[in-house]
Amino acid sequence: MRKLIEKYKDVIPYLIFGVLTTLVNIVSYWVLAHPLRVGVMVSTVIAWILSVLFAYVTNRKWVFHSEVHTVPEVIREMVYFFGCRLATGLMDMLFMYIFAVRMQLDDTWVKIGSNVVVVILNYLASKLLIFRHKGSTDEK
Repeated sequence: MRKLIEKYKDVIPYLIFGVLTTLVNIVSYWVLAHPLRVGVMVSTVIAWILSVLFAYVTNRKWVFHSEVHTVPEVIREMVYFFGCRLATGLMDMLFMYIFAVRMQLDDTWVKIGSNVVVVILNYLASKLLIFRHKGSTDEK
């Protein structure tokens, strides 16, 4: 059991905080798009910003236990994190535009489906690129 926990020590908290990040994204999107009647695309952007800020703090501290402390290292980490999240955020916006705006499918369900894909891609980017520990077997 300990080997299993050790093997997935990053995955378990990532799933927990991934769910919370997704909730931040979906709830903030829904509040903006429905009760506040902000447009689909603007709501998507604002929800993305809020969820990425939440994700950076939780991923850095509790998921990947970042070991960088100098200003240049933290800036590098943030640039990679926000850059990767920007790429998946653009993908989310594209999904919303194609399926919710153009095809007029239910926007909330499209948002949920898009977030599943985004969470998987974000984990891979965080694990393999952003929060690699020095001397780890992942580092090349």
